[in-house]
Amino acid sequence: MRKHNQEWWRGAVIYQVYPRSFMDSNQDGIGDLPGITAKIPYIASLNVDAIWLSPFFTSPMKDFGYDVSNYRDVDPIFGTLEDFDQLIAAAHQHNLKVIIDQVLSHTSDQHPWFKESRNSKTNSKADWYVWADPKADGSPPNNWLSIFGGSAWTWDSRRRQYYLHNFLSSQPDLNFHNSDVVQQLLNDVEFWLKRGVDGFRLDTANFYFHDDKLRDNPPSKKIVDGSIGVRPDNPYGYQQHIYDKTRPENLEFLQKLRTLLDRYPETTTVGEIGCDHSLKTMAMYTSEGNKLHMAYSFDLLTEQSSADFLQTTMENMEAALGDGWPCWSLGNHDVARVLSRWGKAEITPKHAKAYMHFLLTQRGSICVYQGEELGLTEAELAFEELQDPYGITFWPEFKGRDGCRTPMPWQHDQHNAGFSDVKPWLPVPQEHYQHSVDQQQEQSDSMLKAYQDFLAWRKNQPALITGSIDYLAAPEGVLLYQRSHENQHLLVAINLNQQAVTIPLSQVTEAHVEVLPAPHCLGQLQQNTLKLDAFDTLIMMLN
Repeated sequence: MRKHNQEWWRGAVIYQVYPRSFMDSNQDGIGDLPGITAKIPYIASLNVDAIWLSPFFTSPMKDFGYDVSNYRDVDPIFGTLEDFDQLIAAAHQHNLKVIIDQVLSHTSDQHPWFKESRNSKTNSKADWYVWADPKADGSPPNNWLSIFGGSAWTWDSRRRQYYLHNFLSSQPDLNFHNSDVVQQLLNDVEFWLKRGVDGFRLDTANFYFHDDKLRDNPPSKKIVDGSIGVRPDNPYGYQQHIYDKTRPENLEFLQKLRTLLDRYPETTTVGEIGCDHSLKTMAMYTSEGNKLHMAYSFDLLTEQSSADFLQTTMENMEAALGDGWPCWSLGNHDVARVLSRWGKAEITPKHAKAYMHFLLTQRGSICVYQGEELGLTEAELAFEELQDPYGITFWPEFKGRDGCRTPMPWQHDQHNAGFSDVKPWLPVPQEHYQHSVDQQQEQSDSMLKAYQDFLAWRKNQPALITGSIDYLAAPEGVLLYQRSHENQHLLVAINLNQQAVTIPLSQVTEAHVEVLPAPHCLGQLQQNTLKLDAFDTLIMMLN
């Protein structure tokens, strides 16, 4: 029996599934929807609340599904609409919500809309994309850049105009200034709502509108790295992106989208925000209960991981948030796995669990990327093994996103770790076999067991689900914060140092240490002094 909770998404833990790499049911080397359905019991065993499915729509796969050619169908490599319906039914039977990706800012150049639009300047879809005449010298209309490298404009010889693409040239941007485009996209979103989905992860949610005057972006005062999801070797970071995205018109569209979802109880949205002022934009996009339900940024998806950086990021978010709601993640399909980004060479199981405890005790909702619960590290691939056009373009300084997209390791003693009997689209790294699901299910101190046990406990802690958060002064390398909800008060201490620390805690003279299944909470509280070894976490219940 499914529980009814209009705001189930507040404090929810969402498990991100990258369909190509989760489970191959038909032995073609690519994961699919029936493969995900077969693993629903596993996902439910993690004690998460929802599944986020990366794109499975019809697509030529130039950007692996983020280039949609049909918003209302399943690409044959992933299955059929009937397969999707069966996945929804199986998830709901296990009390799991299903959130699907919506790539609304752009389509594939193979979408029928774009094929018609590029044919002439007078057809019914002529203004559905962003077209512009060249400058007098034939160059692009302005200086806007593509995240994937080069100009954001590509010449089309049929229309003798340029079209805008913030990503690949095969991903033309839709023109949100056209009301017909907006209504069509809302209709396509509703198609999936009627099919039973519980929400949407909105790809590039701040990219929908562009400046209709096509003004040049000014140069950056400093090279921007991190919060917009680009590296310093990408010239995209050399501009202040004030005209090509995060436009004020975006808010009106998000309000229209929220009005649609409000007609479908218990549904939600989580928007991806990539911009120079991401925390401020997250707050703006989730405020007043009439736009996005929640949003996330790239602020925790960088290589910075010091306790000071983490605390500053969280405190800045709280200061900006108002009545909005954040969603946090340490990894996804676009960035190197967190243990490789943050742990570097010295990563240990305790180190990995400290990051888990940090993520799962923050205020907001949480996304956990597939394989994170296994403690997987970034795969090192040879150039000839790469599939990601982003990595191929910027190799070797940037190796792309394939290293975090390799197949899930299910069985340590099976070919391709049980993902597929045939050669998979990306190889399974040899080091991932030892982290396979079947191995960790048998180990009481495994990373998988840590996630399962901690998430089971977390479900019954209102302070962690919807409570407030207050960061406290702590020694360098230590995170110390209180989560509170009504009469429940939890104090969380996490030592991110390589050595032990001692912390005087005069404010918790009557503290009671919450006993969790080992190895979750380590350390000692003796005579108002907290002692934590390297990467220990201790959660205390305050009377």
